[in-house]
Amino acid sequence: MENHLFTKVKIVVLILLTQLVISCSSATLPPATIHSSNTVDISSYKYLIGAGDVLNIFVWRNPEVSGTFVVRPDGMITTSLVEDIAVSGKTPTELARSIEKILATYLRDPIVTVTVNNFVGPFSEQIRVIGEAAQPQSINYTQDMTLLDVMIRVGGLTEFADGNDAVLVRIENGEQKQYDIFIEDLIKDGEINANIDMLPGDIIIIPEAWF
Repeated sequence: MENHLFTKVKIVVLILLTQLVISCSSATLPPATIHSSNTVDISSYKYLIGAGDVLNIFVWRNPEVSGTFVVRPDGMITTSLVEDIAVSGKTPTELARSIEKILATYLRDPIVTVTVNNFVGPFSEQIRVIGEAAQPQSINYTQDMTLLDVMIRVGGLTEFADGNDAVLVRIENGEQKQYDIFIEDLIKDGEINANIDMLPGDIIIIPEAWF
C-alpha cells in the first residue's frame, strides 16, 4: 500500500516538474516574421524550389532546350545543354536568371521563364507535426498558413492528445525558441485567439495526456 502511494506521489511530482520546465522555457508567441539571412515581413515570403519539384523551363525561341524537369534529391536538374544545375533553395525567378547566364555560353541573349508544377519545396521550409496528431507529417508551407490550416491537414488531434500543452519550436535569428500553443482551445472550443500564423520550418510537438 505504501509503495503504491509512493508511486502516485512520484508521478504527481514529475508532472509538476514537467509543467514547470515547459512554463520556464516557453514564452508568449511574437508576431510572425520570417527569419533567414534577414528578418522580413511574412507578406514578402517567396516560394523556394526543393527536391521533388517539377519545373517547366521555357527558353524563348529555343524549344529544343526547353522542357519539364524533376528536381533530383541532390537539388540539381540536368537539361539538354547543361548537366547538374543547382536549383534547390532558389526562387523560380532566381533560377531563370541563373539559367540565362549558363545558356549565354551557347545561345545569344537567352530569355528563360521557370514555373513550378508540383510543389514540394526544401525540407527546411516544411512544417513538421509530431506526437499526438491524427496524421503526423511534414507539410509544405503556404503563404499566410495558420495553425488551424495545419491541424486540418494532419486530421486534428488523437483522443489521447494534450493539445493545450503543445509546443511550437521555431528558429529565430539562428536560435531555437519554444512557444506554448493551445490547439485544443482552437479546434474544440473555437478560441480564434489561439490561431497563430505559421512560418517555414516550424515544428509542432503535441504531447500525450497524462490521464
